[in-house]
Amino acid sequence: MNAAVIRQQQRRAFIDKASMPGEFYAFQKRRIIMWQKGITLSTAALLIGLVTSDGMAAPGRDYISIVGSSTVYPFATTVAEQFGRATRFKTPKIESTGSGGGMKLFCAGSAINTPDITNASRRIKYSEYVKCLNNGVTKITEVKIGYDGIVLANAKSAPRMHLSKKDIFLALAKEVPAPSGAEKLVPNPYQTWQEVNPSLPATRIEVLGPPPTSGTRDAFVELAMEGGCKKIGWIKAIKKQDAGKFKVICHTVREDGAYIEAGENDNLIVQKLEANPKALGIFGFSYLDQNGDRIQGSLVDGEEPTFENIAAGKYPVSRPLYLYIKNAHVGVVPGMAEYIAEFTSDKAWGPEGYLTDKGLIPMPDAERKTFAADARALKPLTLDNRE
Repeated sequence: MNAAVIRQQQRRAFIDKASMPGEFYAFQKRRIIMWQKGITLSTAALLIGLVTSDGMAAPGRDYISIVGSSTVYPFATTVAEQFGRATRFKTPKIESTGSGGGMKLFCAGSAINTPDITNASRRIKYSEYVKCLNNGVTKITEVKIGYDGIVLANAKSAPRMHLSKKDIFLALAKEVPAPSGAEKLVPNPYQTWQEVNPSLPATRIEVLGPPPTSGTRDAFVELAMEGGCKKIGWIKAIKKQDAGKFKVICHTVREDGAYIEAGENDNLIVQKLEANPKALGIFGFSYLDQNGDRIQGSLVDGEEPTFENIAAGKYPVSRPLYLYIKNAHVGVVPGMAEYIAEFTSDKAWGPEGYLTDKGLIPMPDAERKTFAADARALKPLTLDNRE
């Protein structure tokens, strides 16, 4: 019995639980006439539809376009492949652009040349939501798909790291408290992990991580770095006086070479860790789960990044994952409703679904039912100003 099968069995135990050709020709002719008369494509869609009853699409696009998070990418790709095999629709095309990059493309407009769905490893920001509205993307459905842990991993040939959130902040922040103990900030002077914490190895701080456009980066600085920042009393007190200043202190990553932006390709980070056992890499749990024979996750505050610990809420650096649907494209781009139904089915995202094999941490039953119902109904998202 191989490791993947054993892992799946352990997790299951852990989690409780059409038109005729002539009609199509007439459709095309009407569409061309409308276009010649200056009627827009969106207006034509309202009048006669862009998709025929047998699933054929009007010229333009006959596949689902998905962008966004590199963390959600392997889950979305798995669903897309299953969807392509099991239905009459084309397999969706998915680009790993990062959460921020995906939101930028998704919110650019509602035209057919914009993405239908964007994946995100953090919730949509209010500024992104407003940009969507201003560009005519007025109806968006938010679907939480499950949970994920953010890991700091290294090669199995190296000693496993035991870090605290405070260690992570002191190692990676641009400015840190003065080593003298004075309540002032100085440019980060730490070059080795042992300088941060005497119990850690005397190896150079070298961390490969995602760029600012990444949702994983956003979540990492909020959960790990800010979490460690709060352990320093006088910095924590700043939050009540000046929340903006507190955020800058806790969320700003050093730029002197200790933190290396490695792009949105998490598989590439895994390869680099094998080549450099002294380095650490930051990425979603699924990449650790799929490469457990090559890399190992660091313990954070005494907790190992395992499926069970993340599902139980014990591992401190974990977050929800999302996809966002452009409702105006449902019924226009072939297969969107069916793809959404596949993703939100228990055979995909449930406790025994095929996405758990890829490292997705399933939501509790009640939460899954709520988001599946929202997805089916295309419930529009509304946000207050949370910034």
